[in-house]
Order: sequence, then structure tokens, then C-alpha cells
Amino acid sequence: MNVASTRSNFMKVAPLLEEYKNHQEIEAQLLHTGQHYDYEMSKIFFDELGIPAPDHHLGVGSGSHAVQTAKVMTEFEQVLEEEQPDWVVVVGDVNPTMACTIVANKMGIKVAHVEAGLRSYDREMPEEINRVLTDSIADLLLTPSIDGNMNLKKEGIPDAKIRFVGNIMIDTLFNMRERSGESTILSDLGLDARKYGLVTLHRPSNVDQEETLNNFVDILEETASDIPLVWPVHPRSKNRAEQFELWERLESIANLHLLEPVGYLDNVNLMNNARLVLTDSGGIQEETTALGVPCLTARENTERPITITEGTNTLVGTDPKVILDHIEKHLQNGVAGQKDLPKPLYWDGHTAERIVEAIMNWEFSIRVLKKA
Repeated sequence: MNVASTRSNFMKVAPLLEEYKNHQEIEAQLLHTGQHYDYEMSKIFFDELGIPAPDHHLGVGSGSHAVQTAKVMTEFEQVLEEEQPDWVVVVGDVNPTMACTIVANKMGIKVAHVEAGLRSYDREMPEEINRVLTDSIADLLLTPSIDGNMNLKKEGIPDAKIRFVGNIMIDTLFNMRERSGESTILSDLGLDARKYGLVTLHRPSNVDQEETLNNFVDILEETASDIPLVWPVHPRSKNRAEQFELWERLESIANLHLLEPVGYLDNVNLMNNARLVLTDSGGIQEETTALGVPCLTARENTERPITITEGTNTLVGTDPKVILDHIEKHLQNGVAGQKDLPKPLYWDGHTAERIVEAIMNWEFSIRVLKKA
């Protein structure tokens, strides 16, 4: 039973669902919790990535952390009672990841966590709580980078539960990179490759406070005077901008293209051809590293430090002056990407194969451990 909830989740389950087809002994089902439930935020990803219609759709929608988590748990329990799977595979760090792990654990069903071991060490981030709780009770922890293994060992997780498999997001990125050339979004916007910046901002810490969001509007306004910007606006960000009466100001900024959420092919095309990316997204930190595109992450910490030490990411915080200084540096120095940089280990497009192998070999590994 494979659980997906958000756009990034779909990118992680797509290569897994494809790899399962190479194993006749595996009967795979897909469960969509419904956290992203409008067409642009969900269905278009299924269409573009070739993901079949979910076997189960919980339709939980949005809500507070408690409400959303409770809805997922009660609905998911019914599905597990009906299907009785051998494994539940959860991905990422959203509320349903944690909720489904707890339910499966209580019912004695094994859980594999894809993207285990990532840590920001910032307990004010809801995602950090989800990561820690999920990893503490999952049976198989599948890490995207070696630092994930180290984090888990520091928390007392036994080696037998940990497998370094690589980054599943890169499987999808590499599979779809060539097809992304079919996207017409740049010509539709009248933009040329390497002559625009891409923006994605949606985290509560950046958009839920009026002063902070106003600071980002200032940043975009000043930057757009030097280079065109494209911002596919997350519904949360748009709602807050309207609430704080900032939306009309955003619409008035020359050279700032405000878009509805875009599909995966358009998104990859926008990333791959950007001069630089300003984001607060974890997944985009990874994808820009794989694509060799400079990334400025507007956060005080990151759970993906490998994108800094072995990638193209720079942590710039949320101070407007610091962010603008970094943007100016990139633009003046002509930094246009580092396409030929070596990528982190196992960011090679074959992570799904290693994940399925780890799940298939789990029983043998545990028997050997117990015997020893």
C-alpha cells in the first residue's frame, strides 16, 4: 500500500509504481489521502507522470494539523482493515506520512519510509516532528543521502533498519527531463532560457506573517527590476497575500509573472532553464542540485544539507538585505548554473530499483539479525 498526499509525494511514488511492474510477486496499491485535492495541485501530476487512478482516495482535504491527522488516521485504518497489506510505503514528511505510519504500526503492518533520516533540527517545523516520529517507529528506513544514515544512528536506530538507496525524486526528474522540452511555458511567457528567475514560496514561516510576506514582496519588486521573475503561486501563498492586501501590489509589479500552480513538465522546464531559483521548498533544493541550477533557499535551516555541500544550493535565510545581496551576486557574476558538477551518490535515476530490492530482502535481513 503506497501512500501519497501532495505533489512531491506523487513524484516519489511514480517510479516505485513503475518498478513494481517488474516484480510479479508484488501486488501494489496506491492510496491518495487527498491533501492536495484540486486539479492543478493533484490530478495533472497523475496525468503527466502516468500514475494510475488511486485504488483508495481518502479525500481529507485541508484543515489544522490535528484535524487533518485525525481524519487520515480514522479513514486509513478502515482501508488497512479491508486490504490487510504486508507493507505500507510512506514518503516525505507531511502529516499523512506520520498519521499512516502510526496506524499501520498499531495494526502490526510493516512500514517503509522513503526519504528517511532528513533532519533540519528545528522542532518548530511541523515537518520535522513528522520526520522524527515516522522514523522512530517505521520498520525500514530508506535514506536519500549518507547524512540521513548518520542522523538515524545518532537517534539510536539500529543499522538493520536503515538502507541508503538514493534520491527517489531524481528518478522522476531524469525520466521526465527530456519530455519537459515539450513544454511551451517559456515561449508562452515570452521568456528566454537563463534570462529569468523562478520563485516558489509557500511555507507557513514565510507566508503566514504579514511582515515576512511583505518583505518578500519587497524582494520580488526590487529583483524584477533587474530580471523577469516567474512565480507559480501556491494557494496558501495567494490566500495570505489577499488576506494581507498584498495581492494587488504583486499583480502590479512589472516583469513578475504570477501563475496558477503549474504541471510537472512546466515546472521542470522552468527550473532547468532558470538563471536562478528562490525557494523555500525542500524538493526544489534537490532538483536544482540535480539540474545544476543555482538555488537560494529562503530558510534559516535545511533538512537537505547535501544540496549545499555537494550541490548548487545556498541557504540565505529570510533577511531581505541578505537575500538581495545574494541575488545581486548571482546576477552580476553571471552565475548561470553548474550543469557538469558531479551529483551526490545514488542520485542516478535508479533509486526505485534499490527501494524495491530493500523491501523484498527485508525479511531475510531480519532473520539473519535475529539468528546472530
